[in-house]
Amino acid sequence: MARSVDTGGVSGAVTARRQALLQYVTANGNAQIDELAEHFATSRMTVHRDVQALAAEGLLRKVHGGVTTLSTGSVETSILHRSRRATHEKRAIANVASRLVSAGDIVVLDDSSTAAILSDYLVQKAPLIVITNSLGTGARLSSARGIELISLGGQYRPTFDAFFGNLCELSVSALRANTLFMSVSAIHGTAAYHQEQEVIKAKLAMMEIVDRRVLLVDSMKFDVSALNRLAVLTAFDIVITDAGIAPDTRSRLEDAGVNLQVASLRHERGANQAEVLQVAEE
Repeated sequence: MARSVDTGGVSGAVTARRQALLQYVTANGNAQIDELAEHFATSRMTVHRDVQALAAEGLLRKVHGGVTTLSTGSVETSILHRSRRATHEKRAIANVASRLVSAGDIVVLDDSSTAAILSDYLVQKAPLIVITNSLGTGARLSSARGIELISLGGQYRPTFDAFFGNLCELSVSALRANTLFMSVSAIHGTAAYHQEQEVIKAKLAMMEIVDRRVLLVDSMKFDVSALNRLAVLTAFDIVITDAGIAPDTRSRLEDAGVNLQVASLRHERGANQAEVLQVAEE
């Protein structure tokens, strides 16, 4: 049943805008305040008021710098929606991650939209061997010079535009690589989570075949819950996020011994360069 906004005490225009905002966030899984202000051609203050009202009704959940749907714990949004989310932040994260790769490396990329963006940077690092279960990432690299592509088989899942299941996991177990770059849906406390067990199994299989594990998570994924626990953050050699991460969350991770790197866009959003702040040593 579709959720609706309480109309008591507000104008029809405000109700319509809040209903549209609710539908937008529900379709995308989450959104940032700046993104909503731009999409609905209104001020950040207006968006904050709308989000506060929707959260008070129990329709959405406020997070640092944005808002998320209440249903994200059990249902993952499609790869199309995820690829449109937090693109500036993901590019900054990918830029930092690419510095960990050297010519001749064997790299594993999971099905995440952030790993797909990272694949664009990896072309400059050739020659490389890239292993992935993502159909979209494989397509991006298929014609790249100096990239030897190993595509993992399995059952195709359109929601993720990737392959999963026993065949995928068996294919992974027959390989060995230098570095894994992967993402998850949610970070709750000091652990990483995802909605789908099948996806978790593929990611765990990838974690077992590499010398170094790198987790790529934009700041909107912190303090959000999902159904299945993947691993504690200290199971990763490096966790890369963006500067939108809440200060208290950053401190908590530092205290827990997470090796966190923060990619910060310089000056304008969409800048090509990113700076790295070393927050905590492993």
